[in-house]
Amino acid sequence: MAKAIEQLASGMVIGHAKLGRHGEGRGSVTQQVHDGDTANTEAVGNFGVRFLGVDAPEVSFTLPGGDPLRFVPLTNQAWQAPLADPFAASLPPFDPPIDAALQAHLAGRVGQGTAANHARHAERAHRGLEQHVGNDLEALGHTTEEFEFFLAFAGEVMDRYGRLLGYLNRQQPSATSPSPRPLSYNERLLEGGLVTPYFIWPNVNPFRRQRTLPAAVPRPGTASQLASAEPSLRRARAWVAQARDQGTGLYEQPDPLQLFPFELRFISRRQPPDRWVIDLGRGDDVLLPPQAYFTIPNPEDRLYIPSEYVPLFVEAGWGRA
Repeated sequence: MAKAIEQLASGMVIGHAKLGRHGEGRGSVTQQVHDGDTANTEAVGNFGVRFLGVDAPEVSFTLPGGDPLRFVPLTNQAWQAPLADPFAASLPPFDPPIDAALQAHLAGRVGQGTAANHARHAERAHRGLEQHVGNDLEALGHTTEEFEFFLAFAGEVMDRYGRLLGYLNRQQPSATSPSPRPLSYNERLLEGGLVTPYFIWPNVNPFRRQRTLPAAVPRPGTASQLASAEPSLRRARAWVAQARDQGTGLYEQPDPLQLFPFELRFISRRQPPDRWVIDLGRGDDVLLPPQAYFTIPNPEDRLYIPSEYVPLFVEAGWGRA
């Protein structure tokens, strides 16, 4: 079935919908046209949901210089060369150019087995999510027709590809029946060490609870304190540190994940990262430039700030490094 919202080759995001439901059937034009600028509709097709706060290794992605809408599995041999040497002269140049420091950092982490390494960890995350969803069907005693998801949104509701952005869980109205309501799938995968943290402001607590974007900007020097005080963020960061300390999940020896998923994506697109970064491990007032993200050693300490929001932080007293 086609996607309800999808991105065309031109980059335009479009959607597909019918007149909305009314009772047991399709509503009439009169029933579904609310006023001169509002109509009730029902989506035609499936919605993709991108989990907030986490980033899973890519099962497939577009090859460097290839068709931007053709996703090639990481198990395909075509990935071996571009990930063994992402800076080979045969590949398209980065636009804008990549910093020498970032290039050196990435070059030290890739090699002949990088594609296979990423594919292996991607498969584990894929199977891990399948297992969580399957276990939830069993716990609730639901068939696939009865099973429903619960989706909580944050500051951004949709990404550039037409996917919904949120925290996904099984739909269970009662907090205790038939069993205690579990963590979201986002959190369960992070707890299991199967995905990396990817904290993008303002889509994680405590920032996403604020009513306005200016109110969600932390005061300079307080980000570390806020991150430590927020239970869900503190817990998420602790899970990552524990997986790294114990060598589990993505940190499993002797073959830990070599490239973070977002690194593989920007290498493929030949476009360096464009989100600024705050170090949650430090109580400073510094916005690090996008290509300096790796100077924050631990991924759970990185809070990414989309470039369009940087002026809000500067106005609040943050300084660009």
